[in-house]
Amino acid sequence: MTDANAGASTWTLNCINLSSSDIPQSASLLKQACLDSGFFYVINHGIDQDLMEEVIVQSRRFFGLPLREKMKLLRNEKHRGYTPLFDEVLDTANQIKGDYKEGCYVGAEVPEDDPDAKKPHFGPNLWPSEEILPRWGQTMEIFHNQALNVAKVVARIIVLALDLEADFFDKPEILSKPIPILRLLHYEGLISDPSKGIYGAGAHSDFGFITLLATDDVPGLQICKNKDAKPQAWEYVQPLKGMFFTLHNFLTEHNNLTTILKTNILSMAIWYIAFIVNLGDMLERWSNWRFSKASYYRLYLTCCFFASFCQIYTNLYIYIYIGFAIRSTLHLVIGNGQERYSIAFFLEPNHECLVECLPTCMSKENPPKFPPILCQTYLAQRYGDTHADLDVYRKEEV
Repeated sequence: MTDANAGASTWTLNCINLSSSDIPQSASLLKQACLDSGFFYVINHGIDQDLMEEVIVQSRRFFGLPLREKMKLLRNEKHRGYTPLFDEVLDTANQIKGDYKEGCYVGAEVPEDDPDAKKPHFGPNLWPSEEILPRWGQTMEIFHNQALNVAKVVARIIVLALDLEADFFDKPEILSKPIPILRLLHYEGLISDPSKGIYGAGAHSDFGFITLLATDDVPGLQICKNKDAKPQAWEYVQPLKGMFFTLHNFLTEHNNLTTILKTNILSMAIWYIAFIVNLGDMLERWSNWRFSKASYYRLYLTCCFFASFCQIYTNLYIYIYIGFAIRSTLHLVIGNGQERYSIAFFLEPNHECLVECLPTCMSKENPPKFPPILCQTYLAQRYGDTHADLDVYRKEEV
């Protein structure tokens, strides 16, 4: 693995407007994003900027608590609660201790007396007391619910990109009772040193379905567009903030020139914090790699039947773009000496959802590459591979 470093270039992502009525165009942009990098922005997602900034403020307050207070909310078997530094090791081949980050998991609130509370990732959340952090839990629940809606909208665009029925992921067995997970993250003001195995977050691909990420203004996220390349090339993805104007609606409602000229144009602006979206390993399995540069092969020679000049390329090209395959993208976080806060939201399907090759993603020439697996089984394996055993903390208490 080539060292990721602060001198990496910056990659500009495709931007998908979730308020656009041109859904086929959004699906086309998503396809292109999968070919380019596997990451893209979504804007006009419907979550107010004030709420997103409030989540970051509340996150700072939580991580600013003394360690003994945070450890009272230590992550449990349901993956709810606080994760200390080094709790997660995402790149065992290159990291020395683990990720130099702390986090806090928040899930859908499921009462203990609900039968679903027996399932992994379901149950009551672990909240700090109102006396210590007023309105903290309420803020996280509001954001959690709204982020779930955004992720479902993204899922509907993915459906179109995969040539499936528009309501495919809305089926009862897929997203009727999904596993939505919010994770607050705090990276200490550490300067990463890849040569010594020190990373904010080690190189990894997200192992679920869809990830939404919002961050403060501090850079750190780097992606590797081709994880099979030797050496690997890393590029920064910057947080995106901006505004759009509601001029059309205003001009429709006000045809008086004097009124228009007296209006402050900034009053018609809607400010936003974009989500950085990436697609995880589970969708890679589902789609049978349907959005991949690896799908550029075989049929280029058919061009020769249509134009004689193509003959000169016969010996030069053996690849042609014949489809797409979703490939999860390798990414990591490099610390630059500044504290960094981010909000990650993960959407996973129902516990009992069978993740198997989608009908539009296989053929006689392209059979399923992955065996079917239950979502809950898959998540248990991946979480177990990357998080510390809770017995480690119990022994430390003793």
